[in-house]
Amino acid sequence: MNPPDLITSRDNPLLKRLRLLAQDSTAYRKQGQVWLEGDHLCRALLARGHRPAIALFTERGWSTAPFDLRQAAEKNHLVPDALMADISGLESHAGVGFVWTLPPAVPPRARVGAVVLDRLQDAGNVGSILRSAAAFGFGQVLALKGTAALWSPKVVRAGMGAHFALTLVEGVAPDDLAGLDLPLIMTSSHQGDYLHETKLPWPCAWVLGHEGQGVGRELEQRADRWVRIAQPGGEESLNVAAAAAICLHASATSRAHSGA
Repeated sequence: MNPPDLITSRDNPLLKRLRLLAQDSTAYRKQGQVWLEGDHLCRALLARGHRPAIALFTERGWSTAPFDLRQAAEKNHLVPDALMADISGLESHAGVGFVWTLPPAVPPRARVGAVVLDRLQDAGNVGSILRSAAAFGFGQVLALKGTAALWSPKVVRAGMGAHFALTLVEGVAPDDLAGLDLPLIMTSSHQGDYLHETKLPWPCAWVLGHEGQGVGRELEQRADRWVRIAQPGGEESLNVAAAAAICLHASATSRAHSGA
């Protein structure tokens, strides 16, 4: 276990870098690292067999941290509560945060169940969809240009650790989807078979569109199947994250029943 170094200056170069990672939605793209704040995210990283490059503790956080968190990182640092609060993107700062080096970028994988995000803007929606994708056995999430940054601090917090179970690909173009070699399934409120009456293929790719505009016209033309979710209560539409959870769960149960 590496003994921690104490940092007391707000102008410390490491703390300046961590403030960017914690507060700038796209800083991870330049730095190649992400900031993971709080026990839950830190433990989710470790549970997937990953190791952080740096761990940052408050002085109290270090004194109460269990051994596995203390020994997780290559380098440990201590900061006063005020400096952790200055970095934190939370209303109440945590006692521990990890800095993790992102894996190298990879292209979409063929024949691996996928969720495709077309210009989704809300970080909470994106994080929630990542959680559903991981929970229901989809191996990759592809973000088309215009989608919220997948490793932004808000999306990471909303994902609650799902990021570490998925292959995430950003900056995807519609033409790239042909390489998936998967049927593209899209939802609509006015066309297609009802989801609960449909036999779903596996593997497949669910395409989820912008919160207000839906799937773009270019992608619509690529759809292999349209489905709609029964809404006996009469609402016009569902929140995209709620619709995603319903659809991905339907894929998971259909897969289980078919033995795929």
